[in-house]
Amino acid sequence: MSLEKTMTLARTMSLETTQAISKTLSQVPVPPLPEWINRLMAGSNQYGANAFDRSFIVLGLTMYMVGLVMVASSSIPVAERLFNNPFHFVIRHGIYIGLSLAVAGVALQIPMSWWHKNSSYLLGFAIVLLVTVLLIGRSVNGSTRWIVLGPITVQAAEPAKLFFFCYLSAYLVRRREQVMENLKGFIKPLIVFGVMAALLLLQPDLGTVIVMFVTTFGLLFLAGAKLWQFIAMALVGATSLGMLAYFEPYRWRRVTSFLDPWQDPFGSGYQLTQSLMAYGRGEVLGQGLGNSIQKLEYLPEAHTDFVMAVLAEEFGFVGISVVLLLSMTLVYKALILGRYALAKEKYFEGFLAYSIGIWMCFQAAVNIGASAGIVPTKGLTMPLISYGGSSMIIMTLALVLLIRIDHEIRLQSIQATSSKRTTKKESKSKIKQNGDK
Repeated sequence: MSLEKTMTLARTMSLETTQAISKTLSQVPVPPLPEWINRLMAGSNQYGANAFDRSFIVLGLTMYMVGLVMVASSSIPVAERLFNNPFHFVIRHGIYIGLSLAVAGVALQIPMSWWHKNSSYLLGFAIVLLVTVLLIGRSVNGSTRWIVLGPITVQAAEPAKLFFFCYLSAYLVRRREQVMENLKGFIKPLIVFGVMAALLLLQPDLGTVIVMFVTTFGLLFLAGAKLWQFIAMALVGATSLGMLAYFEPYRWRRVTSFLDPWQDPFGSGYQLTQSLMAYGRGEVLGQGLGNSIQKLEYLPEAHTDFVMAVLAEEFGFVGISVVLLLSMTLVYKALILGRYALAKEKYFEGFLAYSIGIWMCFQAAVNIGASAGIVPTKGLTMPLISYGGSSMIIMTLALVLLIRIDHEIRLQSIQATSSKRTTKKESKSKIKQNGDK
């Protein structure tokens, strides 16, 4: 038999075999998916017929639970010493979560148009808070950042960040063409940022200034400002931050200790060296929940700024990766939501979603980077995980704004689809009536 005939016979047999297998597989009954999987898949379809994207709630609650567990694990020794109650911080953290959920329930009822119209008033309120904290605020470790309202302490910088981003988003809607075309429109929001930065530096709170600067920088870039403006802004910002660090001794000590914490492991580099020990002990899978050594008052601020170091020690590289994946997913969804909102010509909502995504991304990166020795310590909390009432409530409010934006976009799509169907029905009925005539 020739080679050509052999190849033809092989192709025929292969085709017949494939058809036989396909026919057999098509007759095999496929069991239906469980109902909970169908519901989950239906809830995750972006911009479908559901009222909102449920994955935002799943991500938020998951990070709540991770934070509650880690605050409980990391705060017990210091709470026992300070308050003679090992669950002091856990109880307060649980109360903060409850307050955050209550705020979320109220904020979900507020339309985005309200945030847009009142953005200037919110900015004014933020400035009043920053001035008030300088006048009557409580000082802790040399910083005046908290306003005491009976049993509640409010960190003024947290709402100031969110309200400034609301103002900036509304400004970009009103003056987007000016921002894109001339220097005047680009400079105006930077003047407002400069005023708030000056008030924050008087506390002092350089970390919040850096977060606001990076978010402003990113948002102006996404709004379409010119490249040379960004280069100038980056140079001025980097120079200013460098001078602020160099001419303030305690900030400069943080920078130098970050570069080589082992040069002074019991002085300026103490906190970072203890944090690095926690990361080292965690290895891949960690020492197990509750088995951290560094939280036994070796690592300062273990339940607030350095909670991720305790998580790394107890759950290892795997635990840190899971938390990073949760944060990255939340940030990714915020940025995708912002892009979709802009495509639907909901510009305020789109810019605000972008700013929330950049804010959460940068703050989480700085918090984990500081505890891992990648960046200097800045005193920023891990969003939705670290202990801190003001940060928890404001981050929850930011998450609620994302849910509200998503809900309004879906509602607009549903209404547009319904109106199209109504128009089609009316046109069909008119055609039918003309035909009957």
